[in-house]
Amino acid sequence: MLLGLISSLCVVALSEGIQASTEDSVYAIDEANELKADCILVLGCGIRQDGTPGTMLTERLDTGIAAYFMGVSDRLLMSGDHGRENYDEVNAMKNYAMSKGVPSEHIFMDHAGFSTYESMYRAKDIFKCEKVVVVTQEYHLYRGIYNARAMGMEATGIKAQRIIYRDQWFYDLRETVARAKDFVFCTVKPKPTYLGEPIPILGDGNATNDYT
Repeated sequence: MLLGLISSLCVVALSEGIQASTEDSVYAIDEANELKADCILVLGCGIRQDGTPGTMLTERLDTGIAAYFMGVSDRLLMSGDHGRENYDEVNAMKNYAMSKGVPSEHIFMDHAGFSTYESMYRAKDIFKCEKVVVVTQEYHLYRGIYNARAMGMEATGIKAQRIIYRDQWFYDLRETVARAKDFVFCTVKPKPTYLGEPIPILGDGNATNDYT
């Protein structure tokens, strides 16, 4: 019981430490006009059964696209899960951005962004990013910025959330544990599920199209 209490306190302390170390780098979209980066890195999440972005992902995409048109960067990196034939976050993300007027060549897809840690590792290793603006909901953004910096990138973030989710308490609880897990990952730095040849973010986003 004592060991469990100590472990829980350590998890909470790590979570609070990650938030405290990054919260001064979190911006609202209307504060972001002076941010500049190699790319705007939009983190993927759930899509609907019809293959279109879910509510949370739509918020992230709308924020990332707004930042693109504000001139924060002329590159969008859509990082998400495309590990199964019938589940494809990143093409849903790219198609949505294109429908809003972003050119295909300015949109890169990371098909193997299976976690926040893997997204940041691959942003640095595969896409050769040096300076990123991360876009996700605020509760998740602190960890995204922390992971990006642990991979050696300069990072700030734009919070995407406009509504309060019914299950926000669950997301917050899960995030507390995820921050502690990623603290360990960022210390040990295990390789992600997939690596590969470099695809520099300053090139053509069509190089990441899967043509399926």
